[in-house]
Amino acid sequence: MELEIHVIHYLVISTIMMFCGIYGFFTRKNLLALLISVELMLNATNINFAVFNRYLFPDHLEGHFFSLFGIAIAAAETAVAIAIIINVYRNVKQILTDDITDLKG
Repeated sequence: MELEIHVIHYLVISTIMMFCGIYGFFTRKNLLALLISVELMLNATNINFAVFNRYLFPDHLEGHFFSLFGIAIAAAETAVAIAIIINVYRNVKQILTDDITDLKG
């Protein structure tokens, strides 16, 4: 007996990941938690790229290439964001979003 996973299962997981990322982005004040929330949202879109490619165009790899490109963009975004967070921590000694407004001026 073969267990088949349908598109809806992947879409449910992707939707849960997306809403967890959105919820975390709007409710957290820690910059690292915000970064993790953005990564959750990006991974949800990468799952959608791969799933829709598999079920709509099984002989092509465009969705997988988009996913790989999204992973590369996410890695670059994470490196830049962590560098910014380190500089904020050096200046303010906190990584809360409320304290970043102190850098204005």
